Amino acid sequence: MTDSEQAIRWLILVIKLPADPSRHRVAVWRELRKIGALSLGQGIWAVPDVPVFADGVRRALDLTETAGGQGVTLQASGRSPDDAARFREMFTAARSADWAEFLADCGKFEEEIAKEIRIGKFTLAELEEEEQSLERLRRWHRDLTARDVFGAPEAAEAATRLQQCAAACEDYSERVFAALHASAEEPV
Repeated sequence: MTDSEQAIRWLILVIKLPADPSRHRVAVWRELRKIGALSLGQGIWAVPDVPVFADGVRRALDLTETAGGQGVTLQASGRSPDDAARFREMFTAARSADWAEFLADCGKFEEEIAKEIRIGKFTLAELEEEEQSLERLRRWHRDLTARDVFGAPEAAEAATRLQQCAAACEDYSERVFAALHASAEEPV
């Protein structure tokens, strides 16, 4: 482990919310999950103390305050290199799970495009739907890349798969336009 890895500081959020209404708990939970915070136990979350997480932490604390709860943010680091390594491993494992989900969705996207080609569904409406799905994958990839501060091993494969999805969508787009152009030239 390098000195810079040991120097990573963490923000520990301790959040206490009223039990009711539960929508406040859910809103805070969603915000923390959205930014990739690591759950350490009931109401205790951690993120690396780097700028990419600052806005999400602020939003979670604002939601907590709005709900009449209490939030405390602490800075922490491991007491030993082993502690720091364990925290980093836990965080990276969570990112690996995120990347695995992303890769599964890339597979679903590619299967959907292949199905549309197989059944010959070459419509502008379907193309627009597939382009929206690709844009969702691109946004998700950007978000995951931003919060994967330690570089989970699946990140490289995810970048490659996203390129493959873009290529599949481009191929489908060309087929749609070819089909539309061919039908426009048919005699009436």
